[in-house]
Order: sequence, then structure tokens, then C-alpha cells
Amino acid sequence: MRKLILPAMIALGLGSAAPAMAYDTGDQVSMQVALDVATDLGVVTVSDTNFLGDEWQIEGRDIRGRWMEVDVDARTGDVRNVDRGW
Repeated sequence: MRKLILPAMIALGLGSAAPAMAYDTGDQVSMQVALDVATDLGVVTVSDTNFLGDEWQIEGRDIRGRWMEVDVDARTGDVRNVDRGW
């Protein structure tokens, strides 16, 4: 009987785990679109990507190795801001 208790508890625990939920961005632009926008502005190496609900922040380096951050509107894909490390 003891040999059945542990497997039963594990099975119950696994069955009650919450399913993974995918984040639905709805009508917002994808991360790939935001990356394409940042690449068009000179980002060649991406080091960080953040989705903040209304914008994508793409951080990376340009061809000369200088730091850049590009903020892309998550709904329209327009560039909101570009910061460059000089």
C-alpha cells in the first residue's frame, strides 16, 4: 500500500498544475517585426528584448560596437525613440 501512495500523490500534483498560458498579443506587432525595425535603424547584435505592454524595447549594438536602444510602438510598429551610446 505504501508503494502506491507516493506515485498517487505525484500524479495528483501533476494533474493539478496550472497549464502554461501563451501571451496573446492580439493586434500588436510581433517581436520579429520590432527586431526588423531595430535592424533597419542599425542594430546588428541584439542583447536584450523587452515587451512592456505598449512598446518593444530592443537593446543591442551597432556595426561599430556602440550600444543602442530602440523603442518600437507595439501597436503600430512605429519608432518611438532611439538612444545611442556615443
